[in-house]
Amino acid sequence: MNPSMFEMVGTGLFAVAVAHTFLTKYFEHLAHLQPNHAGIWHLLGEVEVVFGFWAFVLLIFMAVTGGASAPTTYLEGLNYTEPAFVFIIMVVAASRPILELCKMGARALARYVPLNDSVAFYFVCLAVLPLLGSFITEPAAMTLAALMLRDNFYAKGISHRLKYVTLGALFVNVSIGGTLTHFAAPPVLMVAGKWNWDMWYMFGHFGWKAALAVFVNAGVATFLFTRELKALTVDARSKDRTVPWPLIIAHVAFLIGIVYFAHHAIVFVGLFLLFLGVAEGYRHYHDRLMLREGLLVGFFLAGLVTLGALQQWWLQDVLTGMDTTALFFGATALTAITDNAALTYLGSLVEGTDEAFRYSLVAGAVTGGGLTVIANAPNPAGFAILRGNFDDEAINPLGLLVTALPPTFVAILAFQLL
Repeated sequence: MNPSMFEMVGTGLFAVAVAHTFLTKYFEHLAHLQPNHAGIWHLLGEVEVVFGFWAFVLLIFMAVTGGASAPTTYLEGLNYTEPAFVFIIMVVAASRPILELCKMGARALARYVPLNDSVAFYFVCLAVLPLLGSFITEPAAMTLAALMLRDNFYAKGISHRLKYVTLGALFVNVSIGGTLTHFAAPPVLMVAGKWNWDMWYMFGHFGWKAALAVFVNAGVATFLFTRELKALTVDARSKDRTVPWPLIIAHVAFLIGIVYFAHHAIVFVGLFLLFLGVAEGYRHYHDRLMLREGLLVGFFLAGLVTLGALQQWWLQDVLTGMDTTALFFGATALTAITDNAALTYLGSLVEGTDEAFRYSLVAGAVTGGGLTVIANAPNPAGFAILRGNFDDEAINPLGLLVTALPPTFVAILAFQLL
């Protein structure tokens, strides 16, 4: 290891940002203690702001020590397509026409689950929707699942325990649920082309194991809280629809087009602008678009890209120094403190790797994707949607970690023993 000054500072700020995500409630407390400075404390108390804030600290350091051109040159060498895509797909997937279609599909499936309506609907939201991440991308699946869970369960005053257990299972299920295909999950996308992994390879080596783990996780959470879920009123047989079918079909076309051109920012941004025009023209069929939430999530991911790009100097050496078993568990643990897509990308840079190394790296990266808000790109989207239903409108990172551990253990068993 021979890191540059910028890499060492970047790693230090990255560590500070990770620690900051666990201290957001403390900053919110400071806002109440010091009302004259509440603005800055509220800003620092926003989880979605954390990595963007410390990324700007890094850029200021670069400008002071390397001149005004240093941060510009650095930023122009990075790729911010993923943050832009997550912002856009989150807004489109959360539009009322898409949500109504999703609700109709979930209710249709729930009718075939031999359980109480609310219990069956909860199971479908936690088991089937995360698997959609393999087709409409994980950020879109997370957005849909989080919104449906929020509107049908979180908003009805469910218990503190159920909120966190649902959150942990949702984050883990979305992370592993995107592995049925080779084109929808960020950590898989980073390596599929280079390693020649197609859909059949993904389903045969990852997908069926992930699907089994997703259903087990959803089933366990449903079983543990069956009594509480039965007390809720969720009509799985309702057929209410307020949006006409032509508009729903148009929005599905927008969603498919944006997903298809996910790696071409010029195209999907153009489609998004056209979507905004249609949404404005048919405002009476739309609720408020999630522009603010989507922008905050995009800012979070952009900050993660900015700081994460300077972590290669130590991460790559750590990865190459492990055997396959240690690599699996090491990747699971490392994913909790760095985005899993960044982890698999660094692994793809290592030459001469065998199939066992590649499987362990990707399996470990997706397994640990639910442990923290920064572990997987879609997590900030779910975090932004659901946090308003928690005490003080804040999700305790330790609470997420603790409740995500059991479903993570199920994923470990699936990928290691099957």
